Amino acid sequence: MTAQPAPSASATTSVSGATTGGTVLVPDAGFPGDVDEELPQNRFLDRERSWLAFNQRVLELAEDPETPLLERAKFLAIFASNLDEFFMVRVAGLKRRIATGVAQRSASGLQPREVLDLIWTRSRELMARHAACFHQDVLPELSAEGIELVRWNELTDKEQARLLALFRQQIFPVLTPLAVDPAHPFPYISGLSLNLAVVVRNPVSGHKHFARVKVPQSLSRFLTASPQRYVPLEDVMGAHLEYLFPGMEVLAHHAFRVTRNEDLEVEEDDTENILKALEKELMRRRFGPPVRLEVEESIDPYVLDLLVRELNISAAEVYPLPGPLDLTGLFAIANVDRPELKYRPFVAGTARGLAEVESASQPDIFAAVRERDVLLHHPYDSFSTSVQAFLEQAAADPNVLAIKQTLYRTSGDSPIVDALIDAAEAGKQVLVLVEIKARFDEQANIKWARKLEEAGCHVVYGLIGLKTHSKLSLVVRQEGETLRRYAHVGTGNYHPKTARLYEDIGILTADPQVGADLSDLFNRLSGYSRRESYRRLLVAPRSLRKGLIERINDEIAHHKAGRPARVQIKVNSIVDEAVIDALYRASQAGVQVDVWVRGICAIRPGVPGLSENIRVRSVLGRFLEHSRVFVFGNGGDPEVWIGSADMMHRNLDRRIEALLRVTDPGHRAELAGLLELGMADDTSSWHLGADGTWTRHAHDADGRPLRNVQELLIDSRRRARRGNDGWGPGAGPS
Repeated sequence: MTAQPAPSASATTSVSGATTGGTVLVPDAGFPGDVDEELPQNRFLDRERSWLAFNQRVLELAEDPETPLLERAKFLAIFASNLDEFFMVRVAGLKRRIATGVAQRSASGLQPREVLDLIWTRSRELMARHAACFHQDVLPELSAEGIELVRWNELTDKEQARLLALFRQQIFPVLTPLAVDPAHPFPYISGLSLNLAVVVRNPVSGHKHFARVKVPQSLSRFLTASPQRYVPLEDVMGAHLEYLFPGMEVLAHHAFRVTRNEDLEVEEDDTENILKALEKELMRRRFGPPVRLEVEESIDPYVLDLLVRELNISAAEVYPLPGPLDLTGLFAIANVDRPELKYRPFVAGTARGLAEVESASQPDIFAAVRERDVLLHHPYDSFSTSVQAFLEQAAADPNVLAIKQTLYRTSGDSPIVDALIDAAEAGKQVLVLVEIKARFDEQANIKWARKLEEAGCHVVYGLIGLKTHSKLSLVVRQEGETLRRYAHVGTGNYHPKTARLYEDIGILTADPQVGADLSDLFNRLSGYSRRESYRRLLVAPRSLRKGLIERINDEIAHHKAGRPARVQIKVNSIVDEAVIDALYRASQAGVQVDVWVRGICAIRPGVPGLSENIRVRSVLGRFLEHSRVFVFGNGGDPEVWIGSADMMHRNLDRRIEALLRVTDPGHRAELAGLLELGMADDTSSWHLGADGTWTRHAHDADGRPLRNVQELLIDSRRRARRGNDGWGPGAGPS
């Protein structure tokens, strides 16, 4: 859900011609020179406005009374978390570029300062709406269900006594009051920390003093006062400040929260180890300049002035809100054990292509994949009995000689990492490409890289100037007199926990062409290779944008020749001007273009003479739509691709991304059917207008709910397990 900042000077150099051990990395032709100068200048929507519109869609799920109540609380937390990251990265990056004079007019035609003003205004509106949803809708409904979030003065005497004991035993020992006076400079306020600004008075001198007390992040955000009654941690601290300032009069306390620039600018060159360079930058990240100050709306003007002055922040960056601040803490409330207030339970089953060879414990992955390619659709198909089992079986199989794996994000207790370590300790050759620059997972990935190295895995960090974002796994197995290669190519991270929440596509295959492609690509990532063409892959930054634009142009030729022509795309974000211009040209030629996007979209659909044949839809729900799928009509023989790449500059120019061509006719029909379902007029979704406005379509003209894509897919899997599979070739879920 994040957006990519502008690259640093060194990264820009590396994109345009970085050298790594003699291999020159040249990006795809297409950005920015291949945009169509004959098309209207205002044809692109602003990406920052589009991102804010995406987070508004998240908020609309929280506002929707048809969303289960605890899920509404979760969407409020997601909205808050998303906005935190937006300020830390996008707003921080924009401010930095303005300050350094490198910011240029955006593709939408807006000047950087105009974009920043738009962000400040729109984010303020959305944060106010977010607070109103919490206080006026969700909070009263939670209370009606017996789940109460109360303030200190609403607690009973018994509850206050219990929390006083908790304060003395577990909270007070970890608190550190920091005074501000000539002997004590204003303390550093860490990013996203919640703090109390405290005003005390010396009863002897009568002088007032300011102090800051940080709310410990190691403790629960909401404390249990009694069963299913919760109070903010800062309220408990505020009620007992006399323990921190004995002999002083506590006059007032106010909660505040600072968001800082936490974007990374890693200078990559051949003179310094990338791992060490990143570690140094992670240290600098802690001290990034402030980009937002959230305060309780009741804050004393004197205290607010002091904070603004000491933090060197502008009035436009101050956000007064009703307390409590930091509603990311609602994630804990959403986890309360009240299943009747959540989405109905769903447990993924084994994928159809694997269930046929399932033993008492788990499927024999190699036997299944030797028979045919296996299409996986998470979270509807279990990750643990497919991808995880694939790697675990590879680690334990004495006939497996080598495993090669990319890791972009993984979990803290990852069975994937454990399997790779087991394989290395069993004497297999294990190559792991760990992307240590995966945003906000850098520290965790450094940890895993070192753990893998200590176990004997060959760990590499990819190519200078490029992130490795592709989702690839390759297993080499001795079978009689021959070696067979098994592969997994997917759209999602090798992360068992998020695989239960993120919607992703993957393919397990023993196709020799895919095995050869992945061998070539891994050799490029770990050694020296200049390969630019592959058999069933499109790979960024060399061939991916170019390959997709060629196929869009082919659809124009098919349409002009009277053959079936169509473009269907499902991505997280689409802002790349060259790709969008190709879609505009296809629309102008009469080709129907359907785009299913979760987040940012710079396309203006439905503009006469430009994009009247383009439709854009967005689906949000219990699962995060994360897969990337590309379908081309191809004159009646559809061509289908899946992979890791979104249509953004960072993906197409500054990352190693891979798309796989799907060859199984049934799989192609199934994926095309999925995109048909997402774009259908009777499917619940948001529709994008030419002015950038998203309109929700959740009910028909008679007020009946439209079809929910995710619930339909859940139901189809349930029917399949009962022997009544509603899937048919190209039909999608019934």
